[in-house]
Amino acid sequence: MKEEILNYLKDIHHAREVHDLMSVFHIEGKEAFREFMKLLNTLEEEHLIIRDEKNHYYLLEQRHYYIGKIRVHKKGFAFVELGEDIEDDYVSKEDLHGAFDGDLVLIHEKKRQKGERKEAVVEQILKREKNKVVGEVIVKKERYYLQPDDPRMPVTEMKLSQCHGAMPGHKVVAKILSYHPFQVEVEKILGHRYDPGVDILSIVESYDVNTEFKEDIYEVISKIPDHVLEEEKQGRVDFRDQTIVTIDGEDARDLDDAISLKRKNNGDFELGVHIADVSHYVEEGSLLDKEAFERGTSIYLTDRVIPMLPHKLSNGICSLNEGVDRLTISCLMDIDQHTGEVLDHRIVPGLICSSRRMTYTKVNQILAGDQKAYQDYQDVAPMFFLMEELAEILRKKRKKRGAIDFDVEEAKIIVDEQGKAQDVVLRTRGISDHVIEEFMLVANETVAQHFKWLDVPFIYRVHEKPRVKKLQKFMQVAGPLGYHLKGSLENIYPKDLDRLLQISKDKPEYKIMSTLLLRCMQKARYDAQCLGHFGLADEYYTHFTSPIRRYPDLMVHRLIRHYLFEASMDTKGIEHYQSIMDYVAEHTSQCEYTAVNLERDVMAMKMAEYMESHIGEVFEGMISSITNFGFFVELENTIDGLVHITSLKDDYYTFNEINMTMIGERTGRVFRMSDHVKVKCVAVNKEEGTIDFEIVDLKPQRKVYLVHHQNFEKKVKTKTSNHSKMKRDTRQHHHRKKRR
Repeated sequence: MKEEILNYLKDIHHAREVHDLMSVFHIEGKEAFREFMKLLNTLEEEHLIIRDEKNHYYLLEQRHYYIGKIRVHKKGFAFVELGEDIEDDYVSKEDLHGAFDGDLVLIHEKKRQKGERKEAVVEQILKREKNKVVGEVIVKKERYYLQPDDPRMPVTEMKLSQCHGAMPGHKVVAKILSYHPFQVEVEKILGHRYDPGVDILSIVESYDVNTEFKEDIYEVISKIPDHVLEEEKQGRVDFRDQTIVTIDGEDARDLDDAISLKRKNNGDFELGVHIADVSHYVEEGSLLDKEAFERGTSIYLTDRVIPMLPHKLSNGICSLNEGVDRLTISCLMDIDQHTGEVLDHRIVPGLICSSRRMTYTKVNQILAGDQKAYQDYQDVAPMFFLMEELAEILRKKRKKRGAIDFDVEEAKIIVDEQGKAQDVVLRTRGISDHVIEEFMLVANETVAQHFKWLDVPFIYRVHEKPRVKKLQKFMQVAGPLGYHLKGSLENIYPKDLDRLLQISKDKPEYKIMSTLLLRCMQKARYDAQCLGHFGLADEYYTHFTSPIRRYPDLMVHRLIRHYLFEASMDTKGIEHYQSIMDYVAEHTSQCEYTAVNLERDVMAMKMAEYMESHIGEVFEGMISSITNFGFFVELENTIDGLVHITSLKDDYYTFNEINMTMIGERTGRVFRMSDHVKVKCVAVNKEEGTIDFEIVDLKPQRKVYLVHHQNFEKKVKTKTSNHSKMKRDTRQHHHRKKRR
């Protein structure tokens, strides 16, 4: 009846009083009346319906009530996120009514005139985002206070008894005792603010991420052997006589994928992707499994890893180390030598002994013709050239299919023994990186397709097509740069977007095009439905290749074991996985989202720390984004800083949202995306991870005199040409100003 009531109330013309609803749903008698009122009250408590002052029932949006997550700006105002396709509501500081950043709130939209922005009032706080706060203990006039790291949280006084031994300068985790008035109590002392590693630990704690495993977890893993037992080898396909290698970074410790490759007699390839059989050791429903599920993913920070599984597994028995027997789940694929199509495949429980522990650097040296490197690894070196050949065939297949090639640069922060940032450099990706990427992609696709056709409960990695509104914003920038899409944005294909990237590949604006296009994509996530992967232009995709560090991969392995190795298609098992898969997908997607944000915050903080020693220095950079309060300039090493609009003192600048430009009212100077500029670092805030730049040599330019002539040429010099639409907009802007 719950759904029936909601469907009935959707029609705005229906009667809404209790007696009307009772008549519609044939409610008769005292007992039925009581049950019906309970149901209406439940719908109200779940915020699915609302009752007005006349006791009429409505759906929330019919009375301009909405539920969303609030995002508070450090200046005090906020916006409420209502969904991908709905414009956020503005909330003033006075209308927050005690809501903090991240809280789930019920809001009521204010009445507005046509053209006015949407404003709302927080009516109710439904769920608090935080019950803890990270900050520094400070003293003012012999009184102790907690100064939160998050500037949006208030500074609050603490009694000495609430400090629990914390002294001024200590970074602490404090439990929130009350939100209004805001009161806290120290729960954990992280260390002094200048102690090595405390800066990163403070950010980690602010995300409420577990850094240590519980004591009972160590009791569980103590029973797991350090080596593969003889009885565990039974019933597995033995690959120990084959040449199998791992290829990872120099500092990698959890080696969860290994590769075998050979050419068949007919010229086709047999590719083996051998993945650590973590599901053999992590039994479903065990304490270890519950801990791994709660964490969802490993988190990689500048100087540490927060693992999903204890080191005994991730660096030990589950790591495919050189020269030792290890259990795997292996996907063997016969691949056509011309097209890259997977002609046949097998997914089997395997037993391997890695021949070599290779690094990307060493393999790149071999492929580049380094004779010494070749001699050092001559037993496996020939296979790397075969890998390069197959990877190129697979890459061409993907490109033909229309996969989008996001070649976005990533930064690596070099830290000293104390964890202090010493340098920020670009990560270099060589041929071997792309080889492993192609092999992992084809294995993930093959496993996903296998289980899609089995039609059983499964977990997929999905990436839906971008929202039209975001594509429109992307084209507002790409259009004036000379890039256009054919056809409708509603029916966009990956190959259409990749075509724009390829056209801009060797041009100055490529980096901007790639970054902006990536921003307009939807977030990849996990789902129980096979919805395809837009970015890869793939109908089937999952995550199979990293069960040591991603729980969805571990779940995929568990499902492979259940459906294939145990050949269990019983109704009970299918119903069990059907019942949990949506929740597993939702939870692990959220864990990934948290990990990504945490990693970004640490990167931003360390970049700001690095720039502290470069204040006053001049750098060359490129304008990467423009807002109404200024624009961001990205340096070669991906560090970006804000040039605030108030620092542009040569003119009064206005933001053109349509063309994403900053235009000087008097001089006509235009700042555009992808413009190269010289900037000076003027300020850094390590705690907030922000960097402030100013434009160097910002000298006044000659005033632009406009003439009414069809061949008029704008006299302001810019570094970007062929922007006819931008020029036209600028001319029209000055004509209007002259007329005024």
